Amino acid sequence: MKTKLFLRTFFLSLLAFTFSCSSSSDDSGSSGADDDGGVDVVTLTSISISANVASVYVGETVTFTVTGNDGSDLTALADIVVDGTALAGNTFSSAVAGTFNAVATYEALTSSTVITVDTPPIVFDKNVLIEDYTGAWCGYCPRVAYGIERVEASTEQAVVVAIHRGNASGSNVDPYNYPASVLEDLVGLEGYPTAMLNRTTTWNYPEPINSGQAVNLTGDDAALGLALSSAIHGSDMEIDVNVKFGEDFSSTDLKLVVYVLENGLIYDQTNYTTYYGGTSVISDFEHNHVLRASLTDLLGDAIPSAETTKESVYTASFNVAVPSNVSDASNIHVVAFVVDDSNAAVNSRSGDFGEDQAFEEN
Repeated sequence: MKTKLFLRTFFLSLLAFTFSCSSSSDDSGSSGADDDGGVDVVTLTSISISANVASVYVGETVTFTVTGNDGSDLTALADIVVDGTALAGNTFSSAVAGTFNAVATYEALTSSTVITVDTPPIVFDKNVLIEDYTGAWCGYCPRVAYGIERVEASTEQAVVVAIHRGNASGSNVDPYNYPASVLEDLVGLEGYPTAMLNRTTTWNYPEPINSGQAVNLTGDDAALGLALSSAIHGSDMEIDVNVKFGEDFSSTDLKLVVYVLENGLIYDQTNYTTYYGGTSVISDFEHNHVLRASLTDLLGDAIPSAETTKESVYTASFNVAVPSNVSDASNIHVVAFVVDDSNAAVNSRSGDFGEDQAFEEN
């Protein structure tokens, strides 16, 4: 009886021991587990330094972060040196432009990254160019003329060009006609009046009510600026058009357009509108901003890309006779503007003869 009880107890103990060993063996073989049943510890073998931005302008701040390959944030523990100068913390700014090498060290591990510091872009006053396709014979054209007056009353940053179209005799007579069919083809002109803003945007009808559309295109954020210097010596004009670039335009095909305009031309204006008293003919109407000559191609002359890099100044000089169609040389002025590869005017400027303008930098 005792023998049977002993054997039974022995076999039960043996079974328990075997089960316990089997369980222990299975646990120790599980993937990613250590002796305590937790996740394997990743050994720190490398660090990485990163910046919140790769490039900044002079005076702006870069913030560095140092991270271990185990995911730990070591920023507060690491030493950070930029071009040989140790940082007190993890931020950096520079008063000069250049390329800077930042090195982080933690124990025997290092990592580096490069930061570019650039000079801020130069910005200029942005003027809106208004090209008004008009005619003294055009009864609805006084509407745009009145709209231009409203714009000029709201801002000094409007550059206006009146491109008169018409015949020398017969119907549609306009003594100030200018051969501008290439421009009409460019804008897809369908009738008169048509006014274009910055050459490629149609000024919405009715223009006097929508004068804000033109005014809203002015501002202080143009990426290039113009400055004009001009003089008249007898029957000759000397004109310098200077263009300064606030950012790099070398990958953009820029063109310069230079006009000579005349103010104070008196000629009757047909009128189908209620503006200017609503008379059918506005007697002795004063036509201003009238295009008399283009000193460049109407679509613009190319500006060499090598001269359109940031902070460079391109100068185009003209020494030509006063246009023969000018009635009074004392009433002429110059308009210049730069168009991009979509034919849109990037910026424009108007100047009287005798002026020596500075760039309108902000």
